[in-house]
Amino acid sequence: MRFATRLLLACLSFVALPAFAAPVSDLYQVREAVSSQQPEERAAALSRALDTLVLRLTGKTDAAQSPALAALRNDPQQIVSQFSYEGEVLQVDFDPLSTERSMRQAGLALWGANRPSILLWWLSDASDGSRLLGDGQEAAAPFMQAAQHRGLPLRLPLADLAEQLLAVPENLTSNQPAALSEASERYAADALLAVLAREANGQWQAEWRLWLGDEREQGTVKGADQSALADAILREVSQRLAPRFIVAAGAATGLTVEVRGVDLARYAELQRILEPFAAQLRTVQGDTLTFSVNANADQLRAQLSLARLQEVPADVPPVDADPAVTPPVTAAEPATSNVAQGTVLRFSW
Repeated sequence: MRFATRLLLACLSFVALPAFAAPVSDLYQVREAVSSQQPEERAAALSRALDTLVLRLTGKTDAAQSPALAALRNDPQQIVSQFSYEGEVLQVDFDPLSTERSMRQAGLALWGANRPSILLWWLSDASDGSRLLGDGQEAAAPFMQAAQHRGLPLRLPLADLAEQLLAVPENLTSNQPAALSEASERYAADALLAVLAREANGQWQAEWRLWLGDEREQGTVKGADQSALADAILREVSQRLAPRFIVAAGAATGLTVEVRGVDLARYAELQRILEPFAAQLRTVQGDTLTFSVNANADQLRAQLSLARLQEVPADVPPVDADPAVTPPVTAAEPATSNVAQGTVLRFSW
């Protein structure tokens, strides 16, 4: 039976899953503009890069000024794995392990690389007409750069004729995303970000609204151009989202998580989502998997919601699985002695 379990899990690990939440692969890479390659300019750019990275990881504008990070601010290179110049840009690659260790030693809670994917509906209303930003357009490059700079997985609509007719100011400034939701389904994003940017007297101003599940955030920003607007908006979005997924040090506890409706494809996604919580698979019974994790319950709920998992009330029994599709398998260690004690959270696809 143990061999069968290992074989099942080996097969599961090679199966891909359609992406909703997206791991940010370049989370620890920061690009900062420079005017020269002089040592003084490089030192200033490294300091700015550290500030950018700390904001990405914590969602707090003042975190980089923590007294516990004073030594790191004085010498950011101690956590830099490499840097290089690309024209007037300094690209800095921070070492993830050294960075996380330094941040946690400073008492900072961190936001991991698994983040909600955001579909951006951006309508520019300028003197020469209105335009919907679309994927593949040359004008999209600064927006994707701003998303990388702020550590957010961003997607853009195709901006075809139907979407251009849909993306009117009334829909982008509505307090409800109903008009955009149906058109957004094919992009399989976690969150919708609607922006109406207007130009007046050589300056740009934008209203933005973000929907993640049933919750909405909104704000207004100003900037010299649309690139500056995009960076300012995504900075604010990052700050609003971070508290939903970050847990203060010491807030995690031992939990048992039961997930129903798991098939071969979904296991790979579940394994990736639970990995930061030191998850250990305890039992496999039909299509129901049980894990022990070390997590804060609210943070765990937020992460699992990104995979479209719904929490199940404790009094709802599991639906019997079809044994011909998912035969019951007992994990390598007996459930009676290894399922974590304490709070049990139940979820289902």
